[in-house]
Amino acid sequence: MRVLVTGGAGYIGSTVARQLTETGYDVVVLDNLSQGNRAAVPDAATFVHGDLRDQALVHRTLADHRPDAIMHFASHTLVGESMEKPLLYLDDNVRCGANLMRAAVEHDVDRFILSSTANLFGLPERIPIDEEVEIDPGSPYGESKFILERTLRWLEETEGLSYAALRYFNAAGAAGPDQGEDHDPETHLIPIVLEVALGQRDKIVIFGDDYDTPDGTCVRDYTHVVDLAQAHIRALEALDDGSR
Repeated sequence: MRVLVTGGAGYIGSTVARQLTETGYDVVVLDNLSQGNRAAVPDAATFVHGDLRDQALVHRTLADHRPDAIMHFASHTLVGESMEKPLLYLDDNVRCGANLMRAAVEHDVDRFILSSTANLFGLPERIPIDEEVEIDPGSPYGESKFILERTLRWLEETEGLSYAALRYFNAAGAAGPDQGEDHDPETHLIPIVLEVALGQRDKIVIFGDDYDTPDGTCVRDYTHVVDLAQAHIRALEALDDGSR
């Protein structure tokens, strides 16, 4: 099976692309490298340098490589930034996703995996969160992912595009040497903590002191990036065998 991985040069996308190639999938990575790193793309994958905002390029990529399934990771993903630049997130994330979905339908791709977010739930009514918790996006970033999920729901009903959306919190860890997070500037908590420990940063600032936790500071959920990659592959397998 051939899988197109958008954002496959980024932290999570490249880990998924690598796990896919190691599992025996034929992988095509599409990334504009605005946030990703070319070196992170596995050697076994075909790389296409391009932007999802370029609809002609998206159609050409699908026509040339004929993927059987798509895994969509390419997006702006910072909650805080989305509060400062809501139109950037609502425009770019939704437009890029819509361009990709349109091309998928027109080129007869029938399986679509969306990298979504637990930010869809905002401040959840209960923890742990399950699929019955009310959706109330906590940011423009979360809203953009919810719009894409709703679009996929309608495309499944009207076009037969089977999909799965994985709503997860923070990814962490590394798949191996030189296979971890590499952002410039770094914005994720665990790498920032490590930078302090290595003397590359003076300090880390912890925001908030009134959470319902033992010391009042925020408690975060993390998923190892390899576990996350395997979850995406399991979701694809579920779509493939109809067990969704």
